Amino acid sequence: MRENEITEQIIGAAIDVHRELGPGLLETVYHQCLAHEFGLRGIKYDSELVFGARYKGKSIPSAFRMDFLVCDSVVVELKVVENILPVHSAQLLSYLRLSSKEIGLLINFNVPVLKQGIKRVVNNKQQKTSVTSAFSVPLR
Repeated sequence: MRENEITEQIIGAAIDVHRELGPGLLETVYHQCLAHEFGLRGIKYDSELVFGARYKGKSIPSAFRMDFLVCDSVVVELKVVENILPVHSAQLLSYLRLSSKEIGLLINFNVPVLKQGIKRVVNNKQQKTSVTSAFSVPLR
């Protein structure tokens, strides 16, 4: 499955969770419900993966923990914040770089309509990294 198809499925699952629950809950609730929705849809995922990093020859075994890695290719970072800030995009970009993945979705559930809370982050090693709206991909 191609990354655009995977991100479309992730967004559809997140929209269903948001329609059911609405905004205002803790991130852990959305995390558990999104994991359940992935399972219902047969979407392969890993949750709360811990990755290490290296700094000047020193191994840092628990450098970061990504919320989801979907189909071994798309990193998904969940938030429940008033506004997505540049630091949130930078966090996801760091996860992409450290895990050698190219596509990530930053999903903020604390919005009235979920499409307002989704950002797509691309780690293109040959071009400048970019942060765009996730809705360059059709929603279903």
